Amino acid sequence: MNNTKKMTKEELRRMQLLELDMMVEVDRICRKYNINYAIYGGTLIGAVRHKGFIPWDDDMDIAMLREDYERFKEHIDELNPEICYFQDHETDPNYIWGYAKVRRTGTRFVRAGQEHLKYRNGMFIDIEPMDDVPKSLLLQMLMDFDLFLLRKILWARVGCVTERGLTKMVYKILSMIPVEYVFARYKGYERKSTNSSDNNIRILALPSLGKCYVKTNQISKRFGFPKKWILERKEYDFEGYKFYGPKDADDFLRYQFNDYMKLPPVDKREPMVLISDYDFGDSNQ
Repeated sequence: MNNTKKMTKEELRRMQLLELDMMVEVDRICRKYNINYAIYGGTLIGAVRHKGFIPWDDDMDIAMLREDYERFKEHIDELNPEICYFQDHETDPNYIWGYAKVRRTGTRFVRAGQEHLKYRNGMFIDIEPMDDVPKSLLLQMLMDFDLFLLRKILWARVGCVTERGLTKMVYKILSMIPVEYVFARYKGYERKSTNSSDNNIRILALPSLGKCYVKTNQISKRFGFPKKWILERKEYDFEGYKFYGPKDADDFLRYQFNDYMKLPPVDKREPMVLISDYDFGDSNQ
């Protein structure tokens, strides 16, 4: 994409500190109401390897089991509006992704290729609800394929603009399927999820963690991971604060990334998200 912008290292660090403010707010609400969460993904690598952000990381990832996620949503009005606000499809019908963002008030952050989407934007951290998967491997695989199709229906709103040729045509057709159809289908999976079950879990709206980066996981482990990785937690030092993450971070990170302590090549130490516009607005960091 030719319309991308790149932050300077100083701007990236400034954005990280804004995200840290938002994370402190989320942590405050969760501690107040005993809501379970865990940092994971690149944020957990940062906590383990750097005691804070990976220097080139551009977001934060928070996992919540479905019941905790719904409880958190009951208290989003207690987030400090001068710092941040909560966004999902229910609070902003123009927002079309199946997980939530907490966005920094007064900022702008637009992903390349998504300029035409009409939802509110701003610098953010992700809150990703985790739902139960069936115990049967066959049903897990069928669920995975179904979720793949649902993701493509949502992504079609982007793909019909950014892609070319036959792919563009396919996305145009898929974009005719109402977004509400996808979210109604998600609800069917969500209703089956409880904190107390011993089922493995995954996020519905993104590819399964067990097959994103590590291709050597056994097939029986690719479509969901143990719920205990979110339930059994400990505090991690992160940029001078303490946030909760999986007690068994090593197993979780090896499952998702394999050798997570190994730094990538220098030319790969860049933010993953391509952006076309950003503005720190009236943020005071």
